[in-house]
Amino acid sequence: MPSLVLAHTRYLLIEQIRVPIAILASAFFPAISMVAFVVPFAGRDPVAATTATGSLMFFGAMSAALIGLGNSVAQERELPWNPYLRTLPAGPLPRFAGRILATLAVMLISVIPVLVVAALFTEATITPARLLLGFGALVAGVVPFMLMGLFVGFRLASKAAMAVSQLLFFPMAILGGLLLPPQVLPRFVQDVSSYVPTRGAAELIWWAIADARPSALSLVMLAVWTAAMAAAAAWAYRRDEGRRFS
Repeated sequence: MPSLVLAHTRYLLIEQIRVPIAILASAFFPAISMVAFVVPFAGRDPVAATTATGSLMFFGAMSAALIGLGNSVAQERELPWNPYLRTLPAGPLPRFAGRILATLAVMLISVIPVLVVAALFTEATITPARLLLGFGALVAGVVPFMLMGLFVGFRLASKAAMAVSQLLFFPMAILGGLLLPPQVLPRFVQDVSSYVPTRGAAELIWWAIADARPSALSLVMLAVWTAAMAAAAAWAYRRDEGRRFS
């Protein structure tokens, strides 16, 4: 089984590298945002620069997880190769695990430009231990968005999946405080913010890299969203399986 998972992961990574637009898209906007907004306005404040770096790293990772995964799964379902793969005796686990691992690899690649900008042009500071903890928080925080991407990909055609994933992505990024600090958002947005998974993921990352105390409500809602999206993704897969092969 591990060899099958690695084979699927390798195949999917090669596919991504051959058409690297998803990687470039996930990395481009966060890096440009760092240069345009963080460097001139918060670059000399170590705490603000560090938390902003974490926010924009998660912005890129979330894009790869939700938009990239949702679109790739929807496109894969439309290929003749996909029904054949589903008939193989290995089952869905190697393909699922390979897809998740390939997405994680793309996600980690997409955050590198943000780290480079932060290191070269801001006063952001972090220890190696906190950097590793931050990557762990990043992976944990992105899980519900990967599951959301799977749900979208299994329920919609590729063109619709791209549009819907973008419609989900940008409002949640704004509400979660990834583009602007939560304290400068309007009051009603601050009230809603704690209930979206982006806020819980962001606070987990801020705690990991800058020792900012997270809100219990935000973390609980992150766990609730993760469980709900896991159930939704499993339901979408079973429904798609039944529709195609029953």
